[in-house]
Amino acid sequence: MNTANESASQSGKKFDLEERLLEFSARIVRLSTKMKTGEAERHVGHQLLRAGTSPYANHCEAEDAESANDFIHKMKICVKEMRETWRWLRLIQRVPLVAKPERLEPLIDEDDQLIRIFGQSILTARKNAQRTPNINTR
Repeated sequence: MNTANESASQSGKKFDLEERLLEFSARIVRLSTKMKTGEAERHVGHQLLRAGTSPYANHCEAEDAESANDFIHKMKICVKEMRETWRWLRLIQRVPLVAKPERLEPLIDEDDQLIRIFGQSILTARKNAQRTPNINTR
């Protein structure tokens, strides 16, 4: 079974989580600007914009973590925000709050994939932290 990194390198593309998060955030921004203009749409749009762009910045924070526990904590924030985004996207699709709700499927799928990537990174970081304990971890 190929990992995402192996698949990306075999296809000539580099797997770049930062780039995926940047593109995901850009798609969220574009979606929020295309939503209808009622009270519910404004509320949900603001929530989506906040939650859907947060993982891009929080991933940067995780990359600069001061310890394994700090890294894990910041990655868990990314997962939390991605899960919230997933729920807002499903609500937008269900109501619907956009003209073509079926077009949200690829974005919902990307959200799910990013949640899984973050989850796997957390598991790996926990395993690595157990193997090489850091005196600075709490």
